[in-house]
Amino acid sequence: MTTIVQRLARKTRGFEARVAHAEALLREAAEDHAGRIVQANSLGVEGMVLTDMVARLKLPVAVATLDTGALHAETLAMIPRIEARYGIAVEVFRPRQEAVVQFVGRHGERAMYDSVDLRRACCALRKLEPMERLLQGRSAWVTGLRREQSAERRHVPFYALEDDGREKFYPLADWTEADVWAYVQRHDVPYNDLHDQWFPSIGCAPCTRAVSAGEDPRAGRWWWEQGAAKECGLHLRPEVASA
Repeated sequence: MTTIVQRLARKTRGFEARVAHAEALLREAAEDHAGRIVQANSLGVEGMVLTDMVARLKLPVAVATLDTGALHAETLAMIPRIEARYGIAVEVFRPRQEAVVQFVGRHGERAMYDSVDLRRACCALRKLEPMERLLQGRSAWVTGLRREQSAERRHVPFYALEDDGREKFYPLADWTEADVWAYVQRHDVPYNDLHDQWFPSIGCAPCTRAVSAGEDPRAGRWWWEQGAAKECGLHLRPEVASA
């Protein structure tokens, strides 16, 4: 089987400059927020590139992730792979079990398919609430969003000051898909096996499918919804992203 690295890794004009800029931004963020900065790794390839940079540059940046209780086995398998490869203890945050049980009891296991509001409510209890705990005590965080990923993300900056005063960094904002996979190839970065199964964007198992050649990279996320921004609210509020 041809791997996604073989298909997509390609060093393009400006690649070295983009890598250098991302590393410099990470170093600056780590210096300014030493002991109070975290990388939120969604366990997709962009998150793995950033974790590799953090480890390779020996930066004082914590690495954390969300286990929503509905992830693919391949995604959960990334946690021990990170810890074994980099010697990093990944902080794992989970939804409050009582809230999940109450939601499922009230709306059922397939509530996300019934309406956009129920899907967002599911995202809120499985992702947004645990993310609040992940960020507690942090003055900054790092994420792997890229402008190329979707129309909603085309204006992603390198840096933003959030309403709560916390700083947010996007070191890969200007990277292309080819850049990401060229970096993976160069540094032999471990990545989620789902990427080789045509999952460019990976979320919860019930809400993510493989895409066909030529489809938008985020077409596999909440594919049954029409006219709504394909966001859960961790990075872009859906009502704002779709405006």
